[in-house]
Amino acid sequence: MRLKLSLLVVLMIGVLGYVHAQSEKSVWKDLSEVTYEIGEDEYGELYLPVFSDKIKSLEGKEVAAEGYIIPFEGMFKPEHIILSSLPIAECYFCGSGGPETVMEVMLSTPIEYTSKRVKVKGTLKLNKKDPEKLMYILTDAELVL
Repeated sequence: MRLKLSLLVVLMIGVLGYVHAQSEKSVWKDLSEVTYEIGEDEYGELYLPVFSDKIKSLEGKEVAAEGYIIPFEGMFKPEHIILSSLPIAECYFCGSGGPETVMEVMLSTPIEYTSKRVKVKGTLKLNKKDPEKLMYILTDAELVL
């Protein structure tokens, strides 16, 4: 009887863990709810992001994101990476994705480049004005194993 109860408890813990992992939705879906307006700076017109209320509610909070490190030849910095929600062939810089599919990630601990999918977590910062930066920036980030 005790063995059956123990097995039942272990099974329930496993099922609950699986359900929790499946219910953890991707932050990329929320970050895709951005529109743009035309603005101007000293160099001319530019598109400025208009963040949805859902995106604004994530600012300053810890979020996790899975994706691919975008390799910039001769420019890879292991503590400051660009993460794409899409594989390289489809990413914003190389293919068909939009600017909402990439984020800058400032890591607390440097990592090695990999072409495999990675998961990071950190504090989300929104960038509406600086054209030198991406609109999504993850600070104090770490690699999640």
